[in-house]
Amino acid sequence: MSTDKLETRVAARPQRRRRERVWRGLTGSLAAGLAGLAVLVLAVGVVSALFGAPGPGPASLIAHPLAAIVALALQRVADRRSGRVAGVAGFAVFVDFVLLLVYFWWWP
Repeated sequence: MSTDKLETRVAARPQRRRRERVWRGLTGSLAAGLAGLAVLVLAVGVVSALFGAPGPGPASLIAHPLAAIVALALQRVADRRSGRVAGVAGFAVFVDFVLLLVYFWWWP
């Protein structure tokens, strides 16, 4: 094997690893954001119940924590595995995030 092929392989690895880190960082941020949003929605639900004010409905109080749990579990898989499994898990986190925002924040 020539040294040119070895240099090409070595040069391609850091770029690939960087993309994986960026993707995992993005999906991890989305999963953490969903967890924070779930805590916020639950807190607003408790405060609105205490003061008798209108607040998030039961569907929102169930869906936000459920979506956060699913996203955090999928992100754990994405962080601990590599290759296609990690990519699919990260993509599922992204889909979970988009579906929650579309159904509960953009379409009232």
